[in-house]
Amino acid sequence: MTSTPLLLFAPGAGAPSSHPWMQAWAQRLNGIGSVRTFDYDYLREGRRRPDTPSLLIAAHRQALREARKDEAQPVILIGKSMGGRIGCHVALEETVTGLVCLGYPLCGAGDPKRLRDKVLRDLRTPILFVQGTRDPLCPLDLLEGVRGEMKAPNFLHVVEGGDHSLLATKKQLQSKGETQDAVDERVLEAIAQFVGHLCEKHPLAGGTGAVPSL
Repeated sequence: MTSTPLLLFAPGAGAPSSHPWMQAWAQRLNGIGSVRTFDYDYLREGRRRPDTPSLLIAAHRQALREARKDEAQPVILIGKSMGGRIGCHVALEETVTGLVCLGYPLCGAGDPKRLRDKVLRDLRTPILFVQGTRDPLCPLDLLEGVRGEMKAPNFLHVVEGGDHSLLATKKQLQSKGETQDAVDERVLEAIAQFVGHLCEKHPLAGGTGAVPSL
C-alpha cells in the first residue's frame, strides 16, 4: 500500500468535529494523509447524550463508506476518546489498515472495575494508543495489562503530564522548558511513524511496544 492514506477522524462524546481541539488536530494530521472528520447523529442533532453503541457504530461505518472512494486506499481510523473506542468496534466489522486512539476511555466513567477492554482483546487491526499520564479514564498500568493480552499489534505513545485531551500542565511544561506545541509535535511524529509503517509493503509485526522508529 503506497497511496495517500485516508484518516477518518472521529470526535469524542462531548464535543463535535467543529471543536477547536478537533480542528487543530485535523490540521496537524493533514500532513500525514487525507483527513476527513464527521459527527455522530446525536451531535449533529444537538443532543448531549450519546446514542447507543450500535447506533454509534452504524454512523461511524456510514462515515467510512462515504469517505472511502478507493478500496485500495489505506484507511486509518483516528478517534478522540469515545471516537477511538467506536473506531475499534468498526475495525471488527470493516477492513481498515490501522487505528489511532487519542485518549482511549478504558475505564467507564473513570471506574477501574468497568473496563472497556473486550473490543481491544478482539482486535486484529494494528493500533496506536496515545495516552496522557494524568488521564483518569485510562490508567497506564491497567492499559499495559490489557495490551499484554491483546492479539493485535499494539503500540503506545505516552504524553507525560497529559490529561484526557493530551494537555500537559503548565508546571510540567515549565519544568521541562517546553511548550504544548512541542508535546503535540511529538504526538504527531509518533502517529506519522505508525501510519508510515502500515503504509509500507511490510505491515507491522505482532507484539507490543513503543512506536517503532522509521
